[in-house]
This record gives sequence, structure tokens and C-alpha cells, in this order.
Amino acid sequence: MTSQNEDRRKKRSLDPLVALHYQLGAARSEGELETIVLADTAGMVVAGAGSWAACEEIAAYAPLFTQQDSAGATERIAELRAEVDVRPLRISGQDVLLCARRRRAGKDHEAAITRAAAGISRILAAA
Repeated sequence: MTSQNEDRRKKRSLDPLVALHYQLGAARSEGELETIVLADTAGMVVAGAGSWAACEEIAAYAPLFTQQDSAGATERIAELRAEVDVRPLRISGQDVLLCARRRRAGKDHEAAITRAAAGISRILAAA
């Protein structure tokens, strides 16, 4: 347990984009995630950790992952949907999508994703 004067974070930045990168990088490591990306509702990367190409692909498909109607979904969308956890977030009136692709099945990634969501909310609310 950390005291009030002790900060558990190893890296910090006053720049919101750098802080988001640090937050997502820590979540990726903690949760043993292949990729974790924050996307806007248009499918654009806001920040990510992991292969940049994978971040862009997951962000682009993220809005489709949240749709209930899967009619017309391509094989690639169906494949990724099975591998990617998507958490919609609303921060300061803006909707964003936190997407995490698991590195291996069976690992519980929920705690890392939950901490990342809280950190993202804190960072963006302060920006």
C-alpha cells in the first residue's frame, strides 16, 4: 500500500498525450495485453500501446465492435471482436472507446483495463 506522499507511478507527464501513453503502456504490461488503444467514436487512435499498426486497426474497427447487429460483419471484424475487449467511456461529455487485445487466453485482464479506464478519466478530466 502506498502512503499519501508516495506515488506508485514510475513515469509522469503534464502533457496529456504523453500521460495517456504512459498509462496505456503500464496497463499493457500489467495485463499482459498485446495492444491497448484509446479510440474516438470515429475510429481514430487517441493514444495506444503496442504495435502502431495493430492500434490503428483496432481503433478503426472499435465503433463496429460496439454495434449489437453483427449482420454484414466481415470475417476480420468477427475475428477481432472475439479477441478485443471494448469499454465505452464518457469523459467530460466526450465518448471514447478503450480497446484491449489479449495476448493469451485465460488471463484475467479486467483489473488492468479497469485501472487504465480510471487513469484515462483522470488524465482527460484534468486536461
